[in-house]
Amino acid sequence: MSTHISSRPGLLLAAFPPELAGLLEDPPEGWVTGCVGVGAVPAAVGTARLIAAHSPSRVLFVGTCGAYDPCLQIGDCFAVTEVLATSLEELRDEAYRPGIERTLWKGDASLPFPTHVVANPPAITRSQEGARLLASMAEAEHLELSGVFEAAHAAGVSVGAILGVANRVGPVGHEEWQTHHEEVSRNLIASLRERGVLG
Repeated sequence: MSTHISSRPGLLLAAFPPELAGLLEDPPEGWVTGCVGVGAVPAAVGTARLIAAHSPSRVLFVGTCGAYDPCLQIGDCFAVTEVLATSLEELRDEAYRPGIERTLWKGDASLPFPTHVVANPPAITRSQEGARLLASMAEAEHLELSGVFEAAHAAGVSVGAILGVANRVGPVGHEEWQTHHEEVSRNLIASLRERGVLG
C-alpha cells in the first residue's frame, strides 16, 4: 500500500465563521479553510470557487443542524452518508421535481463518527407536522450540503461532512439553535481534533 501523502491541502468549509470555531483565521496544518454562505445555491458557488482556488485533495464540511430523529440529542456529532434535496410540498404531493434532476448525493469520505442521512429542504422547517413528514426521509435537516456535495462531485474531489445537532426541528428550533450553535461548533471542532481528522 502506498504511503504517499498528497501535497495538496484539505479544504475545510462551513457556512459561516462561527461554525469553524476560530479555524477560519488559524487553519489546522494541512488544511485551508473557507466559508461558503447560507443556503444550497450560495454553498455550491462558494465551494466551487474555493475548490478552483486551492485544488484540494478533499473537502470536509462542518456545521450545525436540526434533528428530526428523537435519538439525536443536542450536542451529538455525526458524519453524513447521504444528502437528500426535498421539500414539504413534495412530501404532501403538492409539487414534483423533473425526473432528470439530481436529488441525492453521497459522501465518500471515511470519518470516525456515527452516520446519518440529512434532508436539504429549501428553507428551515418550523412545524411539528413538517418535521414529522421529513423524518420519514432523513434523521436531520441542513441547508447547504446539497450544494457543497454537488460542487465537490462536479470537481472530482472527495467530500464528507460532520454536523453537530444544535436544535430539534420544530416551532422553537431557531431559539434552540441560537442558544447552542456556538458551543456545539466548538465541541465539533474539538472532536475532529481528538479523533485525528484535523491532526
